[in-house]
Amino acid sequence: MLLAPRYRYPPVIAVALPPSDPHPLLAQRRRLEGILGELSEQQWHHPSRCEGWSVQDVVTHLTSTNHFWARSIEEGLAGAPTRMLATFDPVASPALMVEHGRGGSVTATFEEFARSNATLVGVVEALTVADGDVIAEAPPGHLPVRLVADHALWDAWVHERDIVLPLGLVPIVDGGEVLDALHYVAALGRAISLCTGSTDTGAVEITVTDPDHRFVVEVVEDQVRVHANPTPRGAPTAQADAVVLIEVLSFRHSGWPPPPAVTWLLAGLAAAFDQPSGG
Repeated sequence: MLLAPRYRYPPVIAVALPPSDPHPLLAQRRRLEGILGELSEQQWHHPSRCEGWSVQDVVTHLTSTNHFWARSIEEGLAGAPTRMLATFDPVASPALMVEHGRGGSVTATFEEFARSNATLVGVVEALTVADGDVIAEAPPGHLPVRLVADHALWDAWVHERDIVLPLGLVPIVDGGEVLDALHYVAALGRAISLCTGSTDTGAVEITVTDPDHRFVVEVVEDQVRVHANPTPRGAPTAQADAVVLIEVLSFRHSGWPPPPAVTWLLAGLAAAFDQPSGG
């Protein structure tokens, strides 16, 4: 299905929790580049967790997304937020881009990724606190820049695991990265549902471990709000390991059957990525 980004006020996602500083995307991208620089030719051709994609294919995808995130943020800061995703298919479009990019050498793929990484890291590193509230584009539509960076973090954090886990490598788990990615992806599914016409409201309290943390995802009128306020009366709760919950919300098989509260959060992403929402 095509995305239906919201290019109007208010942004479809609002996160009322303190942002990390510096943004965890910086450390995640630098770490991933370091990991890739140590891989053998054979490891680059090894299957990833993404069906039909090798490690090299995942990196090709991340190169294209790095370019998008950098341009989105730059154009937003310039006062002209992009609208490039109005006709974007989150399943078919990335697959076509990866297919077109196949056939190149591992060295060329790595060098292209490193260049795109340097560009994105430079853009994010230069952001001021005030810049974080400027509007730019992400798949749900126009969001504050800090949430655009959160989407970029979540996407590459999951893809990093798509690469390292099949290779038998131990993924690094950083608490700041985990919480920023979790806050965002926990809101993303309901945001996509709102963008595609859902009128459901409700709330879910999430409690996670490693790191220990509690927050609420609440749909109020036409916005998904993530906050640490008291849980609305009667709202369901869910408890999980933080990394496991991100994996479930990202449709990676964790062996943990999600409770109904988490299934409710999955619905919009399930439709966008042609996945069952029942876990």
